[in-house]
Amino acid sequence: MTQHLSAAEMTPLSPRRRRRLSTLTIGATLVAMLVLTALLAPLLAPFDPDAQTISARLLPPSAAHWFGTDGFGRDLLSRVIYGARPTLLLVSLILVLTIPVGLLVGMLAGYLGGWSERVLMRITDIFLSLPNLVIALALVAVLGPGLLNGALALALTSWPPFARQARAETLALRRSDYLAAARMQGIGGLRLIFGHILPLCLPTAVVRAALSLGGIILSAAGLGFLGMGVQPPTAEWGSMVAEGSKVIFDQWWVAAAPGGAILFASLAFNLTGDGLRDRLDTRHDG
Repeated sequence: MTQHLSAAEMTPLSPRRRRRLSTLTIGATLVAMLVLTALLAPLLAPFDPDAQTISARLLPPSAAHWFGTDGFGRDLLSRVIYGARPTLLLVSLILVLTIPVGLLVGMLAGYLGGWSERVLMRITDIFLSLPNLVIALALVAVLGPGLLNGALALALTSWPPFARQARAETLALRRSDYLAAARMQGIGGLRLIFGHILPLCLPTAVVRAALSLGGIILSAAGLGFLGMGVQPPTAEWGSMVAEGSKVIFDQWWVAAAPGGAILFASLAFNLTGDGLRDRLDTRHDG
């Protein structure tokens, strides 16, 4: 019996399409591994991350301690596993603060126009011109070190890109037939913004958020490295790298273990963001 295949079934996946699928799949898999590691830290960590054993300090990687031990004899594998928790929590807090603020400012500026748009975008430009890490360090120095203060400091300079992107998309939609039809039905104001403009701006905001997470993780690690983030003895990758930098030439594994974790997390979110961009942005189809 002859089987008739459709054109879609006979057409093989293009190299670009296969790359998108693999990039998004690999990135999402790595992010899922990172999240599961943070959630299951008590089950995965072989030792108490804060337990100090001075007699076992600065041991190299071995069967007992896969990543070695630090200057206080704490198991580095356990501390790297637990270090995923404050990093992901900090990233989540920053996203919760930046995405709504950025979208709201951008959509209002694009929808209202006139002097409201000029004022909102000049404020956005001012915050966009500020160096992220320098301003974060200044705010944390005033507010005091800690997870919440670090998230607030980094969020203060992370929302302007979302606002500029949302404004550009809202300007393109403002005179579209889609919004004209909604206005003819009596829909306007905030109902039009949140019910019709927001759903169209949200996908690109999600992609931008995924692409910016790698930089946010590096900024959070920078705060921890300078002692402005999560305070000891809580395991945090940036502070662990700072501790390891003191003995990096003799006991390289103390800094290499948390440094590798930072690289892994940044790579996971960058791959996910790249895959999401290719999947959601039709301009990349070809």
